[in-house]
Amino acid sequence: MQVKKRLRQLIGSHKIVFIDEAQRIENIGLIAKIIFDRLKNVKLLISGSSALEISSKINEPLTGRKWEYHLWPICWSELSHHFGLLDALTQLENRIIYGMYPEVVLSGERTVEKLKQLAGSYLYKDVLNIQNIKKPEVLQKLLHALALQVGNEVNYNELSKMIGVDRRTIEEYIGLLEKTFIIFKLSSFNRNERTEISKGKKIYFYDNGIRNAIIGDFRALPLRQDTGNLWENFIISELRKKSDYAQVPFRDYFWRTFQQQEIDYVLEQNGKITAFEIKWNSLKKVKFPQTFTNNYPNAETYLLDKENFFDFL
Repeated sequence: MQVKKRLRQLIGSHKIVFIDEAQRIENIGLIAKIIFDRLKNVKLLISGSSALEISSKINEPLTGRKWEYHLWPICWSELSHHFGLLDALTQLENRIIYGMYPEVVLSGERTVEKLKQLAGSYLYKDVLNIQNIKKPEVLQKLLHALALQVGNEVNYNELSKMIGVDRRTIEEYIGLLEKTFIIFKLSSFNRNERTEISKGKKIYFYDNGIRNAIIGDFRALPLRQDTGNLWENFIISELRKKSDYAQVPFRDYFWRTFQQQEIDYVLEQNGKITAFEIKWNSLKKVKFPQTFTNNYPNAETYLLDKENFFDFL
């Protein structure tokens, strides 16, 4: 009762309470539970920059009482709305290289330095310190290896041999990097067709700038060998943001056969299948594999390149 009285005194007649960096407040989960249960006319908004910390402190006390909202780096629709489509398109190559974090997009100065600080904050604050990683050099090697394999299938056994740890550690660290919203996995799309692989995985980064900061490469696109991989990472990340903000449940995959036929991105929403081929070079002709179109005759297929991608985002 004393806690409720004190909270009522602090909140007063306000109907909306916003708590930023909530993970720094002791017993924030219990405090939020009391506000929710006993101050019925108060709407409580909680935010935090550390996904792992805040989730660990509020999940149990607020079970069944909360609605989670993921605030991603700036998405393409926000960028084009703020600057206008033409100005946003002039920024496209920079966004592919430096990413979409607000501080990076809006500052225009000391971009590389800010990205290194962001990447360092991710790795050393959110992951290494909070989770008490005993061998940070293993996590750093893993991130570097994953960054170099963007757009390609990853093999956990090969990563294990390359980095010198067991497969279980690789799986644990990749799961940790997913929980901190640094990377995400795509599994292979398969409907029990014998020609389709069923156990493949690709790993992408939520932000191109973080990926490039990890490998220390901010060269312009014409000087790079990984332009296609960066473009693919950028587009798939943006499609994911769009689907998440639409609040429509979705699953996403890549598709490949044992004969090496492949589709970059397959999106499944409400029983509808949409397949995307993603190419930086708009002059490159693309034909979707007949195996896919035969197996999934109702699927919609699209080519996304730098001339039309904004129509899909």
